[in-house]
This record gives sequence, C-alpha cells and structure tokens, in this order.
Amino acid sequence: MKNYIIPFCLLTFLLFSCETDSYEKGQGKYSLMMADMGEVTVNGSKQVVAFTTDDGDSYRLTVPTSVQWIQTADTTYRAIIYYNKVENGQAESMGLTSVPTMIPKEHWRYKEQTQDPVGFESAWLAKSKKYINLGLLFKSGYVDDTMMPHLVSVAQDTVLVNADQTRTVYYRFLHGQNDTPQYFTNRHYLSILLPEERPDTACLTIVTYTGTIERRFALK
Repeated sequence: MKNYIIPFCLLTFLLFSCETDSYEKGQGKYSLMMADMGEVTVNGSKQVVAFTTDDGDSYRLTVPTSVQWIQTADTTYRAIIYYNKVENGQAESMGLTSVPTMIPKEHWRYKEQTQDPVGFESAWLAKSKKYINLGLLFKSGYVDDTMMPHLVSVAQDTVLVNADQTRTVYYRFLHGQNDTPQYFTNRHYLSILLPEERPDTACLTIVTYTGTIERRFALK
C-alpha cells in the first residue's frame, strides 16, 4: 500500500447545532443523536444499510443511505456514524463521516519516512482490539483555491520478544505536510487496522509540535 492521502476538503466533519431544530416538546431531531466510530456495511447499490460500532453494537438502518465518498459496492467502510436509535435493533442515520484507515507496513517498504509534526489529542484502542484510533490536529491551507492533501501512513519497525516472553510491535506514525500551508488547524480521526495475528502489546510513536509522544496498547 502507498501512503494514505487525506484530501481535507473532502473530509469535513459534520457539526450539529441546537439552533437547527425546534425544542417545543423538549426533544429535537438531534437531541437523542449518538456518534460512534465503527464499520458500515454497503450493499450492491453503494448504499449503507447497517453498521457495527467499536463497542460491538449492531444496527440496521431504517432507510439505506448514500454518501459521496462510498465508491465500492458490497463491502465495508470505516466511518463515524451519527444516528438515532429506533426499536428492534434499527437506527436512523443522521450522517456519516469517512475515517481513513491505515495498514502498517514494514519500515523498509517506505522510500520516504517523513515525520512532520501534528497536533495530538487522543489515541485509544477499539473495544474489539481491531483498531487503534487517533484524534489528530493538522495544520492546513489553500493554494490557488485548492486544499492541499497531507500524506499519512504507519511504519512497523520491529516486533520484540520481552523478558516474560510476550511480544511487542513498534509502530511509527508517518506524516508528510506535503508543502501544505499552515494557516489553520483541522481535527481529524484516523484508524490503524491491526493484524489478525497480533502480538501482546503495541507501542506507537507520533511526532507532535511539542515533541515525540509514545502510547502503548494491550492487544491481548
């Protein structure tokens, strides 16, 4: 896989304001809305018909939903799902945001291993232990009315056997600013897809504007 390109102009997050709806009865259209990261199921018509959250809760949509960023039929995408619960395991879709998903590669497979800094907000392991999720801040800007893309990927440096015979995989977050002007800051969420045959722990390092940080995750 090549570096993942994030065209920020296509990844604007959905924001909801209480001013967009009436609260005459104490509940508005968005007052019960939930937001979860998870996997969405796409049918043959490129419509989202169901989803499973990272907490393991599954729902079918009351109405199939189409979004522009879905390009492949009969597959699964990673997304943030905004929804209202309905009865009998169903949910009403209130919005979907694509979550870029990176697959770690051995470091020697990368010709370039740029680690330009990012702003760090959060990193957490999905309950399924299938993904490491990241909340990061990217400095961006326009060039000739075009939002420039950032390049992101994950390098696997090594897998070490510890004194207690457990194994730890070491990852590095790679980020290329790609000559993008740094006029303003955008928050974005990304996921790292972990291999099925996982070691016991993962150690991830990220270069930030205040220095290199390290986060460890128990995978078993």
